[in-house]
Amino acid sequence: MKTIPEQIIQRFLQRTPKSQAMNLRAQRVLPGGNTRTGVHYAPYPAFMVEGSGAQLTDLDGNHYLDLLNNFTSLVHGHAHPALLDAASKQLSNGGVYASPMVKQVELAELICDRVPGVSQLRFCNSGTEATMLAVRAARAFTRRSGILKMHGAYHGSHDLAAATADPEADCGIPDGLRQNIFFAPFNDLDAVENILAAHANEIAAILLEPVPNAGGIPLPRAGYLQGLRALADRYNVLLIFDEVVTLRLNEGGYQKIAGVTPDLTAMGKIIGGGFAVGAFGGTADIMTQFDPARPGHIPHSGTFNGHSVTMAAGIASLAELSRSEINRINALGDRLAAGFDEAFAEAGIVGKTTHVGSLVQVHWRTGEITNMEDVSDGFRGAGDLPYLLHLAMLNRDIYSAARGEYNISTVITDSQVERAITNFNESLHELKPYVAAQFPALIAD
Repeated sequence: MKTIPEQIIQRFLQRTPKSQAMNLRAQRVLPGGNTRTGVHYAPYPAFMVEGSGAQLTDLDGNHYLDLLNNFTSLVHGHAHPALLDAASKQLSNGGVYASPMVKQVELAELICDRVPGVSQLRFCNSGTEATMLAVRAARAFTRRSGILKMHGAYHGSHDLAAATADPEADCGIPDGLRQNIFFAPFNDLDAVENILAAHANEIAAILLEPVPNAGGIPLPRAGYLQGLRALADRYNVLLIFDEVVTLRLNEGGYQKIAGVTPDLTAMGKIIGGGFAVGAFGGTADIMTQFDPARPGHIPHSGTFNGHSVTMAAGIASLAELSRSEINRINALGDRLAAGFDEAFAEAGIVGKTTHVGSLVQVHWRTGEITNMEDVSDGFRGAGDLPYLLHLAMLNRDIYSAARGEYNISTVITDSQVERAITNFNESLHELKPYVAAQFPALIAD
């Protein structure tokens, strides 16, 4: 008789033979069969071929409720009519020109009107570029090289963003880069102040996500972000918010929710309407460094910066993301998180969620989760359970991130959220005998 893990894996293999064959084909030309580490999971990822509204369809014809939405970028789901219309109308006039473009101005005006910390901005092509260039702006403005970031934070794939506190884990990142990076635990103001007190004359900026999404959504403690703003001012360093993900939580991003205005903001995902995009912006005195007419300006080019089709879709995306829609999807995120918590309790398995608005993260632990190390502790203690839960949910036609990340788009309905909660409960019950046998500490008393 097959074990529970074997049964779950076998069911996935039976559902996805064409994806299995395509993965083998892909491995001949793409290392590991993919070009994006975050979409990989064992035994192989299902290949998606179509998206419509809240539904994804894979190569084998399986239909999934998409609760990942390309890692939060598709806040309006797939092939939204208003976004498609805006993009196709612009595309018929040509996609991109080697000149400034009107749509760049229009989208920039919308963002500057909405986001408190942004009075001027520049477009790029990804969140990675956005954080990289925000850091460059801070370094040029302060004439210092150091960056203080949080343990376990994710800010893209450029060297400074990808570097961790463990040199052994950072393949391909030069050792010399580390002399300019300082690390503090998220939610620990004392650690930040100790670093600033000793190294403020070396540090250009504090860089953080106000709520670390890829870090597992530990929530900032009351006063934490306000405390960082005060410390940045006291020690004369800049404060950079990476709002590539959290911009969706309010018309003005999480900085509007917290009432904390950073000096620079990195953005992406929802401002591109489903197309590749990034932007970074801040106060005019910092951003004027990029003015090409200014002596000694910071050069910043890119063949596809501010692509007119992306700009048109981005304008439509923000128009559709009204305050009422943000409130609605945030409420659905509240319900999804509560439903998952109830499912853990009903199944008698130790686990919980952290969430903020439309962003939800599953954890295999109890107790307060204040930083990324708390998140990692839970996953280390759960062995292969996160992986098996992800496959069990895929087998029930729910698409999420293998690391337990879920998010809500504007095309998700109340009934679909309830369906996801039911499927989550069923998946936990399927896993419970295995949990009891292999991870007895995760069976609730």
